[in-house]
Amino acid sequence: MSFMKTLMASAAVTAVAGGAALADPALIFDLGGKFDKSFNEAAYNGAQRWTEETGGSYKELEMQSEAQREQALRRLAETGANPIVMTGFAFGNTLEEVAPDYPETKFVIIDAVVEQPNVKSIMFAEQEGSFLVGVLAAMASESKTVGFIGGMDVPLIRQFGCGYAQGVKHQEADAKILANMTGTTPAAWNDPVKGGELTKAQISQGADVVYAAAGGTGIGVLQAAADADILSIGVDSNQNHLHPGKVLTSMVKRVDNAVYDAFTAGENLETGAQVLGLAEGGVGYALDDNNKDLITEEMKTRVDEVSQQIQSGEIEVHDYYSDNTCPALSF
Repeated sequence: MSFMKTLMASAAVTAVAGGAALADPALIFDLGGKFDKSFNEAAYNGAQRWTEETGGSYKELEMQSEAQREQALRRLAETGANPIVMTGFAFGNTLEEVAPDYPETKFVIIDAVVEQPNVKSIMFAEQEGSFLVGVLAAMASESKTVGFIGGMDVPLIRQFGCGYAQGVKHQEADAKILANMTGTTPAAWNDPVKGGELTKAQISQGADVVYAAAGGTGIGVLQAAADADILSIGVDSNQNHLHPGKVLTSMVKRVDNAVYDAFTAGENLETGAQVLGLAEGGVGYALDDNNKDLITEEMKTRVDEVSQQIQSGEIEVHDYYSDNTCPALSF
């Protein structure tokens, strides 16, 4: 399906209330696909929840290439969509250029900061949620060797890895942490085969818990871990259900709530920058029927205690963005 056909096929009919047309919001998914079972899918779930609860409709676009970013933003703005939400830091530079041309349109970018008067920038404290799953990984590991597999090697993913490593070391100072990135281009978000290969390599080095922060690539990580009968940790969406009893937990990043809230605010959306961490319910760890037998009461008590200590400031989790260093891990 062509780019324009994708736009037109997903564009919903404009809602009408009180005789005045209301603008539909819009959502643009980053590379990796809407149903990546991770970051993009979390955004989709938020939009769907808004639709189900309000009866509203929205436009959506799936990115097929880097070259479509500006085209996507401009075409949605010209259809009257408002607000327009985009998933991923890679939209940052493009939005800096496009936003001033549509001053009446509100834009929302997730995982980047764009300082324009009509833009809301939503960041997450991924290091805090990753710290928690690092604690759980250290407690669950029998070999005291755990792994981290990132997607594209960018500061955002290093933020995940650094937080995870800090949590592991906080719980088990002598633990060994293996780390690999899938690649340096956007293709790294959607390469489950490579994710599986990296997981097998880490398992051969003794890892018995592996955390994937790699978008669609992470599906290969979770699969390889399950096949080898070791534990994995999911990311962004709750991925516990993908391999029940084999996924220790998932570091949930509430992208769904960010999209839902933006759609709910509509044209009244407040712009500016916002950071969502543990205290704001922006990140956390997933506990459900699929992993309840893996998280002991001792583990739950410990990780909840650590969560409170982070929120109170008793534990300070290093922010990779602050100086681009990672005290607990070398990539």
